[in-house]
Amino acid sequence: MDSRHMTRKRLGELLDGFGKCRVAILGDMMLDRYVWGDVNRISPEAPVPVVEVSRETVRFGGAANVAENVASLGASAIVVGVVGRDENAHLLTSFLTERGVDISKVLDVDGRPTTTKTRIIAHSQQVVRADREDTRSLSADTESRLIELATEAIESADVLVISDYGKGVVSERTLAAVLERVHEAGKPVCVDPKESHFGSYTGVTAITPNQKETAGAVEFGIRGEEDLLRAGWELRKRLDAECVIITRGEEGMSLFMRDSEHIHLPTMAREVFDVTGAGDTVVGVLAVALAAGATMVEAAVVANHAAGMVIREIGTASVTTEEIARSFEDIEED
Repeated sequence: MDSRHMTRKRLGELLDGFGKCRVAILGDMMLDRYVWGDVNRISPEAPVPVVEVSRETVRFGGAANVAENVASLGASAIVVGVVGRDENAHLLTSFLTERGVDISKVLDVDGRPTTTKTRIIAHSQQVVRADREDTRSLSADTESRLIELATEAIESADVLVISDYGKGVVSERTLAAVLERVHEAGKPVCVDPKESHFGSYTGVTAITPNQKETAGAVEFGIRGEEDLLRAGWELRKRLDAECVIITRGEEGMSLFMRDSEHIHLPTMAREVFDVTGAGDTVVGVLAVALAAGATMVEAAVVANHAAGMVIREIGTASVTTEEIARSFEDIEED
């Protein structure tokens, strides 16, 4: 199925149902800071460019970006994660609250910084990135509390998203407990994975690795279509997932479904500026669409359109149902 095979009526039914969906998001919450400016000279102190700063912006990253994407679609988003007790935590949680995201299950942990990535951008090009983070595992007590909060969130949600960026929040113990509960509840779970945890994602509904993560998981390089097919089917079988969706940036995404053939969805983007955060958009939109009653292929088609919009922008971004509907109309007019 591509966008031409989804009728406007069916698309409208799905998008209209987004507002009734409730999505729980467990994972690594991050704050993305952007410092924008111009470069007109090289520093006399070292052979580096001097960026004359003109403005600064703040956006969401990781699980926070997934939650913001879910909320922008009109669905209810509840995020489960940790932040520090610092200024960046205040910024992150206050901005999420403004977007309508439920942060009641976010833990603030003393002595642990809120994961923050600061990017300096000059003439639309990233000059340098500075990260403030602590990727060590959470303490046993904090981990136990996080599992309790995640379990509570699952009870009231239609679908769970796990946003695993390897920042210490999504541990093997947490994954085991949360996946057991979501399977017992018979609810779908969509995972944006981290290579080191692939062995713990068994039985998920959908998993959305990019091509590099997929290659790391299957332990061989993906150099062409034959390698891609081999990797996709091997990973799907290994995880016993309903669907493995390999995101491929400007090349779109490839689906490997249980008892089905491989389906490739070409990108809907006319221009690609930045794929940062596209995976967050894909897994968030996919989860909302599944909760609204979409088939896996329908959900992937909608997520592919959403990803095609966000990769046109620099930095993380989100989309609305109106923008998705417009994207389908634009394709029909081509």
